[in-house]
Amino acid sequence: MLSNRIRNNKLLDKVCTAKEAAMLIKDGMKIGTSGFTPSGYPKAVPLALAELAKKNKEKIEISLYTGASVGDELDGALARADIIGKRLPYQTNESLRDHTNAGKCEFLDMHLSHVPHYAKLGFLGKIDIAIIEAIAITKEGHIIPSTSIGTSPTYVEMADKVIIEINTSQPLELEGMADIYTPRNPPYTKPIPIIMPNDRIGTEYIPCGIDKIAAIVVTDIKDNVRPLAPTDALSQKISANLIDFLKGEVQKGRLTNELLPLQSGVGSVANAVLAGLNTTDFENLVCYTEVIQDSMLELLDTGKVLFASGTSITPSAEGLEKFKKDIKDYKDKIILRPQEISNHPEIIRRLGVIAINTAIEVDIYGNVNSTNIMGSRIMNGIGGSGDFTRNAYVSIFTTASTAKNGEISSIVPMVSHHDHTEHDVMVIVTEQGVADLRGLSPKERAESIINNCAHPDFRPILLDYFNRAKKGKYKHTPHILKEALSWHDSFLERGSMRVK
Repeated sequence: MLSNRIRNNKLLDKVCTAKEAAMLIKDGMKIGTSGFTPSGYPKAVPLALAELAKKNKEKIEISLYTGASVGDELDGALARADIIGKRLPYQTNESLRDHTNAGKCEFLDMHLSHVPHYAKLGFLGKIDIAIIEAIAITKEGHIIPSTSIGTSPTYVEMADKVIIEINTSQPLELEGMADIYTPRNPPYTKPIPIIMPNDRIGTEYIPCGIDKIAAIVVTDIKDNVRPLAPTDALSQKISANLIDFLKGEVQKGRLTNELLPLQSGVGSVANAVLAGLNTTDFENLVCYTEVIQDSMLELLDTGKVLFASGTSITPSAEGLEKFKKDIKDYKDKIILRPQEISNHPEIIRRLGVIAINTAIEVDIYGNVNSTNIMGSRIMNGIGGSGDFTRNAYVSIFTTASTAKNGEISSIVPMVSHHDHTEHDVMVIVTEQGVADLRGLSPKERAESIINNCAHPDFRPILLDYFNRAKKGKYKHTPHILKEALSWHDSFLERGSMRVK
């Protein structure tokens, strides 16, 4: 019944079609939306806006701000309609990626914890309209969010008008999972009162108010979540090496068998790495992370993980259906927070989070590229990996040692784009082994990464480069710059980094 979803009869007058709501969006506007990897994002209004743009001869271009990546109904449809002039802070959509790399869209890659902070301080300009997916609206006009929180609270606060998509495909049982807390701006900022990952500190709704709501659209379009690749032998080996490292930390007395709160990045490799914990002796684990994927739900099912705090529930399509079916079992085990809180450096440092993220490539000194292919072509973005890496108790990056069917080494003399510097990266894990970089000088890091993480096919040429570089005049972080940069050119020229 719609009365369960829209709980103030006065708001029924604001119910309209997606087309009518889309007509509120004008050329040059800055639009902030819900959505985080791709979950809980608006769908009906963006699709209607794309249709309007196709039919009308008048050009419309907007700046689109979200929490993180969103589904094709938002990023893809608007990119193909040539509507997005600027986009931040993270994306995974092929159409938008192609537009960005072709220069048709300006993309601002941001640390996710910075987005709400920048928006509140006015660094991103005025937010004209917020479009938020919800499961319900309270009598007071406050928004009960669906499967993600992201930056929604900040966009609602800062926007002139709010369009709400009531999504009836999202279960009402999600109500109560959200914990909405917004820090005040400097100089009035107070410590965030989270001492344990399961602490609740805010409201179950996003504050809005009846007067701010410009339109309500009822839809039943499901989250277009991404499929997760089956766990393969390579991912299992990476997971096994990571688990061996964690066991070693327990043996050395630096961790207990309950570890510390876990954070894991998104995607199939990250999902597989986390799934490996199910077969270990670790127990009573907790997660303080961004995205709750299939493996984390499975760890909750088995009791291996007791509690998970994040900003988004983003399993596979099969995992999402299972989550909805068993949602009552998860109600007391999951909290969804704004990304300003889920990714906040203060809390990550206080809780001692073990951060596990994925690299595209790693150089011999421990610098990590997680965003760009060959230095110039954006893949997805930095996401929350920087928020967690710089502030973690232990920061870990996983990657396969090679790519492109073994033709490219993921371990290189110098990364083609720097996202995480050697100062923040503590541990590298590939299917070949583990390089623990803590306490090592640059040359010691290089030896550890090459000998433990590089594929045997590329190890000799990496060692040859390193040994020749050490013969140069300056010895601290030895490089042959021209050669280090041309390493990537060899793939462009030959389709391989292998020595021919």
